[in-house]
This record gives sequence, C-alpha cells and structure tokens, in this order.
Amino acid sequence: MSSTQQLLLGEGAGGPVSVFIEDVFSCFLYTGTGAALTITNNIDLSGKGGLVWIKNRTMAAQAHALYDTVRGVENCLKSNTTAATDVRPGGLTTFSSSGFSVGTYDMENNSGSGIVSWTFREQPKFFDVVTYTGNGTSQTISHNLGSTPGCIITKRTDTTSNWLVYHRSISTQNIYLNKTDAAAGTMGITSVGSTTYAVNSSSDLNENGGTYVAYIYAHDAGGFGLLGTDNVISCGTYTGTGSPFDVTLGYEPQWVLVKKTSASGDWILMDTMRGMSITTSQWLYPNTSGAEDASGAQLNPTATGFRVTSTGSGLNGGGATYIYIAIRRGPMKTPTVGTSVFAPVAQTGGFGTNKIVTTNFPVDLNISGDRGSGSNRIFADRLRGGTTNSYNILQGNVTNAESTGSGAGFAFDSNINILDNWWNTGLSIIFYNFRRAPGFFDEVCYTGTGVARTVTHNLTVAPELMITKNRTSAGYGWLTYSATLGATKFVQLNSTAAEGTVATYWNNTAPTSSVFSVGTAGATNASADNFVAYLFATCAGVSKVGSYTGTGTTLQIDCGFTAGARFVLIKRTDSTGDWYVWDSARGIIAGNDPYLLLNSSAAEVTNTDYVDSYSAGFELSSTAPAAINANGGTYIFLAIA
Repeated sequence: MSSTQQLLLGEGAGGPVSVFIEDVFSCFLYTGTGAALTITNNIDLSGKGGLVWIKNRTMAAQAHALYDTVRGVENCLKSNTTAATDVRPGGLTTFSSSGFSVGTYDMENNSGSGIVSWTFREQPKFFDVVTYTGNGTSQTISHNLGSTPGCIITKRTDTTSNWLVYHRSISTQNIYLNKTDAAAGTMGITSVGSTTYAVNSSSDLNENGGTYVAYIYAHDAGGFGLLGTDNVISCGTYTGTGSPFDVTLGYEPQWVLVKKTSASGDWILMDTMRGMSITTSQWLYPNTSGAEDASGAQLNPTATGFRVTSTGSGLNGGGATYIYIAIRRGPMKTPTVGTSVFAPVAQTGGFGTNKIVTTNFPVDLNISGDRGSGSNRIFADRLRGGTTNSYNILQGNVTNAESTGSGAGFAFDSNINILDNWWNTGLSIIFYNFRRAPGFFDEVCYTGTGVARTVTHNLTVAPELMITKNRTSAGYGWLTYSATLGATKFVQLNSTAAEGTVATYWNNTAPTSSVFSVGTAGATNASADNFVAYLFATCAGVSKVGSYTGTGTTLQIDCGFTAGARFVLIKRTDSTGDWYVWDSARGIIAGNDPYLLLNSSAAEVTNTDYVDSYSAGFELSSTAPAAINANGGTYIFLAIA
C-alpha cells in the first residue's frame, strides 16, 4: 500500500476511515407483523444518528412516516401532510447500532403489509440532520455536512406548515415536498456553504419561536470509497424530451427521487429493492398517502446513471424541467467472505405461493434448476426485473430469447430471495444466489449498436469470465469470454463445443477494470437488441476464476481458500465437454458428489466421485472423465468459497 493510500485510510491515527454507501444508507423491505419488530439493516443510528423514512406499500391512506435521532423516537413527521409532530408511542420505538425497532401501528407495522424503510445515516458529504428555533428575522444555521448542500428539506415541527425544499438546481424558487406545485416564489434560504446556510424571515423557515428540522443532502462531494474520492449522492436536474434518454451520474443508482418543477407534478420515489430495474419501476409518492404504483412509466438504472424511458409528463414531458436526488448502488466494499455474496440452497417440495429461499443478503442473480430431468436452467435477476407473476427469465441451456411468461414468479427482497409459483410442489430444486459486489460479480444490461464499442461495468477489476446473452433475438448462444482463452476466443454456456475463434465477439480486446468490448457480431452487439452480461473475477478468499491442465490423476486446484470451495463450475475448452457444476448444498465431500450440467436439462448425477473437498480449493479425482481431468486437457473454472 502506498503512503498516499495509508494517509487517506487514516492508518496510524485510529485505523482506516474509509466510508462506503452501505455504511450510511439502507433500503430495507419488511412485512408487518402487528407486534413489536426489530429491523436489522446494519446502519448505526444510535451511535451516528440519522433519519428513518417508512412507508406502508400495500395499504392505501397510510402516510409517509419520518423519524430522526435528533428529535427522538416516537416523534413522527408525515411528508404528505402539513401536520406538526405526531407523537406515536407505537411507531418507531428504538434507534439501535444496527437499525431500528417499530411498534404496532399500521403505518409502520400493519400485520401482513409490505413496508419499505429508507435509512439515512448522518455522515459528512452525504447527509445531516439539523434542528433550530426561528427568530423571525434572519439567522445562520450550522450543519456538519462538510460540503455545500445540494438539497435541504425543512419542516416546522411545532405547528402546521409546508415542507419547504431547497434544491441547488432551482435555488431561488420555492418547492414543497407535500405539494405537486411547480417551483415558484422566492426561496427563503439565501445562501448555502460547507458549514452553514442562511434563512430569512419566511414562516416555513424562521417564524419567531417556531421549531424546525432540516434534512440536508450533499451533492457530488466525494468522501467515499477506499480513497475517499467516490461520489455517492447527486442532486441534479434534467430537461424532458418526450423520448428515452440517459442521465449520467458516474455510478449506478439504487434510489432516485424526482420532481417536475416547471409545472405541477407528483414527487416520484423509486428504488432497486422495490423493483426499479431496466424494465419496471415501482413508484411511491412522498406528497400522497397512496399505496405503491406500478404505473408503467419508467426510470431505469444504468451502469453510469439512469435512463428515462418514460414518455409521460411525470418523468419526461417534452421541454419540462425536473430535479432529482440519486444515491449510489452498493455494496462498495470488496467482500472478504464468500457467504456474504453467494449462497447455494437445495430444497425439496412445498413450492407454492411465496416460497422463501433464505440467503441473508440481497440477491441480485438467481440461477435455479430442477435436480430431476426435463428442467431448463433458469436465470432471473434483480436488474432485468419483471413483475411478481411475470418475471423476465433466461434459460441457460438453450438459445431462447428472454421470456416473461405468466407464472414466472420471482421477487427479490432485502435479505431473502422469494420465489412465487415457478417451481412445482414436490420438485427438488437447487438455487444459486449471487450478490453483486466489487471484485467478485457484476451484471450489466446494454443495447446493441452493431458497431464495435465498449460497455461500462462496475466490477472495479478486469473481468476474467464474462457470460453474455442476446435477450431479444432467439438463436444466439450464451457467448462466454475467458481471460485464459483471450479476446478472440469463446465458448458457449449452452453448448458442449470446444473453444472457437471469432474476433468480432469481443472486438479482439481484453476487458479492463471499467469497460469490456464488443464487436459487430449479433450474438454480443446486434443493433437495437438487448443484452445481459454477467461478469466474474478472482476475489481473494472469496472466488477464483482460473484454468488448469488435466493430469488424469488426482489433481488439487489451489484457489487461495481456507475452508474449501462451496461452488465449482468446470468446462473443458480444448475439446468437447459439458459445463459441470458442484455445490456444498448438495455435497462436496470425500465421497460421491452430485453434479448438474448448466448446458443441459438432464437430471443430476449422484453416484460419482469426481470432485472432493480440499481446504485451499477443490480436488479432482483420478476417476474423473476426460471432460474434467484428461491428461493434457485444458479447462476453465469458477470456484466460490
């Protein structure tokens, strides 16, 4: 580590000080119980302070409830009303070092209701909470944001008043969180700086004797990541075109709040936990008490920002002006243990409505298959999205285009993967659950151009294994890049074929830590077709993407692990061979180990002993066939600890 990195990390002065978005922001979904409930989202509220914003998603006429650590538990404000503080003993009851607890009220915990919480921790260059008492003339308000605010949302707490919003993009005009009104009038915040801002005598900001709270958001202030230079929150503006267009943030967002300011319009709040994907958006409106709305008008995340695909006036009226707050997708930390990003789960029977597969982390990609015969290998993921009973799926062992057939019911929650009516009762199923994380796994969706180009990704290291699929046009295989084979070679996930040579798939260019290349081939870049790419890399102690040469005898593959591999995928490349997969959920032991083939719908094979446990990775037995361990054969693999 360089001396510069050491200085930025604060070594020698109390240890590392790097901050990541997952330390300060959480979107957490839960189902109400009607009884006291603890929410563990790993945000330190009791020690650091912050804001919890809660909304019942399924019950109409339930207000948005906002609680902060400065005003204290039970003190609720409602963004869709002008009401003063509502003291709610059964609302939010505790701020803790790992989240918060709620009581028995419907707004926060109605039994059976789907509920969302957004938690903002106080942190320089991200978010701050300030309270003050008005003096009726003018005053300067101190804050601890450590940068010039991009947005300040103020509410008088002792009596009725509007929620006044200052936004850097319309800094001279008023706009209100509880209203649909266009920006108008003269803003009562007269100046903003990195440690203070000034207010005039406006009653919404500074009535003599009135008490106020202000929620203060940063804008492109850096302060995050290993070196403290990454932005995690942006307060910007765009002008609608009436046609799809991209907004560039420099990162992929997980939470976006939008308001039209040139004319009346709702505040629209979207997040990836509730289904903001490349195909769908689930809306909530901070200015109303309405339930969640899947209206069809969309704002979709990209690797570098978001795409406004809606052509409606709510998000994209021609010539209309909009403001937004966007927060970066996490995690930003490179994982150190495989269990935080990968979970193999084998289950049998009982697959009816709302079957829950527990993973204890947010799932971004689920690969599943029937362990009996006749089942295709199903790929479903958060980014490609869909609706609960019509999810967007791909089938790994065939060349079909993406399908959204009725009954394809997948839903991705905050810390579990929920499957709804896809696998029939009585089947034995294996589920491979992956979380996107720097240095381990990333996913990118892009639209082809037919012209050689680069595609931005957020893996933060050069991908060593890339699995791509044309989602639009049937007949194209699952084109797979291996760093071992190089940028002119390919194999196909749906095929047993040996490596082939086509320079136009990857444009004869190796990927980098920020982009990968595609050429003119329809399989990876057909004009106007939609694509998905799954990117994997070697992450110390977590995953290993590699290759080996077979010996025909016992062969140990060192992956740098300490407790062996929980997942092993192998493909022979110099000759024909299936895509073999083993996992710890079905057994990687010193004995028979069941395997499945990702390129086939065949049932798992249970009476072979080809792969054994080995603390540093995995071991190939001398009885393994040529497709796994032929003397002189060449193979690629992905192993996860």
